Order: sequence, then structure tokens, then C-alpha cells
Amino acid sequence: MTQQQPKISIIIPCHNEEGNIEFLYSKLKQSIIAFPSHEIIFVDDGSTDKTILKIRLIASKDAFVKYISFSTNFGHQNALKAGLDYSSGDCAISMDADMQHPPELIPLLIEKWKEGFEVVYTIRKEEENIPFFKKVTSTLFYKLAGKFSETKIYPGAADFRLLDKKVVDEIKKLKENFLFFRGLVNWMGFSQFPIEFKAEVRYSGKTKYSFKRMFKFALSGITSFSTKPLQISTIIGSIIALCAFIYGIYAISIALFTYNVVPGWTSMLASVLFIGGLQLIMIGILGEYIGKLFIENKRRPNYIIREKNF
Repeated sequence: MTQQQPKISIIIPCHNEEGNIEFLYSKLKQSIIAFPSHEIIFVDDGSTDKTILKIRLIASKDAFVKYISFSTNFGHQNALKAGLDYSSGDCAISMDADMQHPPELIPLLIEKWKEGFEVVYTIRKEEENIPFFKKVTSTLFYKLAGKFSETKIYPGAADFRLLDKKVVDEIKKLKENFLFFRGLVNWMGFSQFPIEFKAEVRYSGKTKYSFKRMFKFALSGITSFSTKPLQISTIIGSIIALCAFIYGIYAISIALFTYNVVPGWTSMLASVLFIGGLQLIMIGILGEYIGKLFIENKRRPNYIIREKNF
């Protein structure tokens, strides 16, 4: 870590955030005024509004502002990866563009980094004004991730974090397609320090995380760091097979030693549907892992850059 005038890289993935860019930029400049050696890297993740136009305008007036624009929407995690790949600072700070990650917290992140911590991550405090549905799904995700993943994923962890250059250099080496930084950074180790923060209200626009996208994100996070779902499928399958075997012996015994055999269509139908449903779930889990192998073997890039100004 550089002792004097360290260079700070700030990485901001953006997708349809035209209403937030200028306000975020002004707040950022106020927060990093004590760090003259810095770069602000906006990563436009295939926005369909005027986000890239706003960024270009700011970059034309401020030489410290850089931008990367994707050819299409490759996703938030890939946008983070691109920002880290092209960062050149002694440390890199990633944050969202919706103003829910307070720029005022940046000096504290840097202070902890200067104390010797190589990863300074943030934990979002629970708030009463969070919609009930989002609170339930978020809690459920972290509980499932904690149960299924061999890597610790902290409840409330956000993509608002500081990474030392040595951590960033290791991330640059990664070639995997399915990125989940909240688990990946913990898996990498290094000395880490948590900071709690209260998320601000979104300044402008709408959240990009619909239920479908949240579910996909959670599923990717769990399957990227654990094979426990496969192990659970094997255990459940073995239990059902054992129950079916015992029931088969019972059914044969009834048929051989009694004459008053009730057909039992209802129980049979329920059993078939139950077992069939579980089989489909298990096949789906298996398919998720096979699908990841299929995509990884193609070795496609995480993103394609349409333009950048550096």
C-alpha cells in the first residue's frame, strides 16, 4: 500500500441511471476532496436511456472521470468486474449509482484500509421503511446462502466495499462467467473489516432488481459456491427410494396374504405426483450445474466494450 498520496479508484456500475449520475458525481467529488489522486470509473451496463450521454459530458469536463460502455446489458456483477479490470488505483471502491450507498462513507473506508485492512466491506442496516416483500426475500436469501454455501455470506452485505490493490489483482486473474462478488471476496480471504451503514432512499429512477432477477441472482450465488444442493438431492432421493421399497414390500404382502385389497387410487396418485415433483426439482438443480459447465466451457468474455475514454 502506498504511504503517501495513494491513488483511489471508484467504480460505479450504471444501468439506466440518467437521473442519478450528476448528483452522484457532485457528492463524490465532495467526499474525496482530501484525495486528489483518484479516478472515477463509470461502467455503463448497456443503458437504454441517456446515462452514457450524462457520463460523457462529465468526463469531458473532468479528466479524473473515466467510463466504459458495454455493447449490451451484461449484468451488474460483470460491470463490477470490468471496473476492477481497468482500475489502476492502490485500492478500488465499488458502489451503486442510485445514491443508496452514501459517498460520505468513503473516507471511513479509506481510513480502515490505511490501518492495514485489505478488504473493507459494508453491511446494510435493517430499516423499517424497507418494503415487506424485499425484506422477506432478502432474509430468505441470506439464510439459504448461509446454509448451502461453504463460503460465509454476511446478512445485509452490499457491493459497496473497498479492495486493496493486491485483492484487485487476484480478481483480475479470474476467468469464471458466473460472478458473485459478495461470496467471492469472502472466499478470497485477506484481512477484512465490516462497516455498518444506513442505506439512503433511491435518489431517482426505479430499482433494477425485480423478483425474477433477485431469484436468478440468489440461485447463481448459491450454486456458484456450493455443491450442497446436489448432496441434498442425493439424500432426498435415497430417502424416497427407501420409502418406496418399503411400501413395495408392504403392497406385495397385502396382495399375497389378503383378499380384501382396496385399489387406493388417491394415495397412489398422490405418491406419484409427489415423487414426480421432487424428481423435477432435482433434475432442475442438476441442470443448473450442468448449464454452468456448458457456459464456462464456451469461454466467452464476461463483457464486450463498445467504447471507453482511456
